Amino acid sequence: MVIDIPFIWTALKEIIKALPLTLMLTVIPLIVGFFIGLVVALIRVYEVKGLSAVADGYVSFLRGTPIIMHIMLIYFGLPMLLQAAAPKLAISSIPVSVFVLTALSLSAGAYLSEVIRSGIISIPKGQAEAAYSVGMSTFQMMVRIILPQALSQSIPNFTNIFIGFLHTTSIAFIVSEKELTGAAKIVASNNLKFLEAYIAAGIIYWVVTILVESISLLLEKKATSYARGGVR
Repeated sequence: MVIDIPFIWTALKEIIKALPLTLMLTVIPLIVGFFIGLVVALIRVYEVKGLSAVADGYVSFLRGTPIIMHIMLIYFGLPMLLQAAAPKLAISSIPVSVFVLTALSLSAGAYLSEVIRSGIISIPKGQAEAAYSVGMSTFQMMVRIILPQALSQSIPNFTNIFIGFLHTTSIAFIVSEKELTGAAKIVASNNLKFLEAYIAAGIIYWVVTILVESISLLLEKKATSYARGGVR
């Protein structure tokens, strides 16, 4: 068996057309998931009565089950709920990407809530006490003191989750979303050059991962410089 090197470049040019969809399926769920995770983390940190148990269950279930199952549950279950709630709603007109984004956003919220929660509880309690002593409210203390430090310390964890979800988008092909891996499967099947097509897809994933890690490293340096008293 001989690898067709020129075809790798041909496949790469075709597969990379799916990169925008892959990035959309990565970035949007992480943005939505961040806000979900922030709310869930605060509920769990402050043990809000009546909501803390729900938040714990949400995190436990979403982190304890595979993301592919979340996609299938939302893909098959959400249309049934919508149809029951609004019988006249044209379910078929809803893009498949909406169901995938919903599932990934809920999953991202669970994972990010743990990252944010661990960042918050890592901040010494003395800082919160000092904030209260100068008259800050809980909201002001969180926004000005705790969250900036917690989030900056969590940059490596955020990066890991971003990369993990970038790779997780590959399972979206099971519901006919043509992301990078799906595009590679199509190119491979049409040309019967599976190894070359997957090498091309792997190169794209690798390059994007390197770019994300580089941006993360830059943000870490900026955050460290700021924490030490100045931006360089």
